[in-house]
Amino acid sequence: MSEMIKCPNCGTEIQISEAIAARVRAELEASLRQENDQRLKQAVQEAEARSREQSSVELKLLQDQLAEQQRKVRQAQAAELALRKEKAALEERQRELDLEVARRLDAEKQRLEESIRKTVSEEQSLKVREKDKQIEDLKKLLEEAKRKSEQGSQELQGEVLELDIEAVLTARFPQDIIRPVPKGVRGADIIQEVRNAALQPCGTIIWEMKNTKHWQPSWIAKLKDDQRATGASLAVLVSVVLPEDIRAFGCTDVVWVSDLASYLPLSMALREQLIHVAFARNAATGMNDKMEAIYRYLSGDTFRQKVEAIVEAFAVMREQIDRERRAMTRHWAEREKQLERVIANTAGMYGDLRGTIGQVMQPIAALELDATPLLEEVK
Repeated sequence: MSEMIKCPNCGTEIQISEAIAARVRAELEASLRQENDQRLKQAVQEAEARSREQSSVELKLLQDQLAEQQRKVRQAQAAELALRKEKAALEERQRELDLEVARRLDAEKQRLEESIRKTVSEEQSLKVREKDKQIEDLKKLLEEAKRKSEQGSQELQGEVLELDIEAVLTARFPQDIIRPVPKGVRGADIIQEVRNAALQPCGTIIWEMKNTKHWQPSWIAKLKDDQRATGASLAVLVSVVLPEDIRAFGCTDVVWVSDLASYLPLSMALREQLIHVAFARNAATGMNDKMEAIYRYLSGDTFRQKVEAIVEAFAVMREQIDRERRAMTRHWAEREKQLERVIANTAGMYGDLRGTIGQVMQPIAALELDATPLLEEVK
């Protein structure tokens, strides 16, 4: 079977033999291979040319891009440098502005402080004057309240002192009639009606209490008026403060004055004297001369001195007894001497009365000559 070949130019199919066909095929394949090689080589060349052209364009483009980028970078750097310079300038300006503002603020603050200080000083001065005025008013009110309080306190303390002395006298002299003078009634604070062992009236002592800081001489005149009004035998003023010429107790213008520590021994001495005088008065009834002598004796310095000596001895004894717990042995001799003084003054007073009244006066065994052993025993 013959093969047909086709003309590459006209496309006519031609029947050829196998040899021709093989040769033609070989030639054709060689021609085609050569043609393909040329085409391929041309294509490669064209591709290389196109590639070189394209690479050149791309390189040029890249170079242009690079140049553009470098230009932009330089512009950016220049802009950044300018911005940095501007920023530095702005920061410097800001610092200058801050400094200027701070200076102005300080100046304004100082001005305001001075203005405020001046205003506050004026207001404070006004407030200080107002406070001073209020303080002065408060001081006046406090002084007035203090004065009223002290007045009320002194009255209360006086009442307490009166009650205390009344209780002490009542406990010490249960046979006497001791009664307080009601408030609002003119007179002394306490009236003591002295009674002897037989409960017979022997005289009256009126008591006035003062618990103040300053001595008033008018108290003596007032108590003398109360003594005359009540007909009391004796008047005693017990005061926290005494006249300058009296220590502990004493007699001024026929009124006995005593401090708080000495009123009890003074009351004991005055009471004993009233009992002795009442006894002498009863024994000398109708004996005007003797009564006059007794009156002179009671109103004289001798009687006053003896009473003072007795009261002093009692006061010292009381003081010594209070200290006895701490120094019994050391004070024993002193107490014996004080007792001797009491006995001696009492014996002297007894002798004065016996010498004035005579045998009418009842003898006191302890003070007679046969009482020497008793006195020695007391010693």
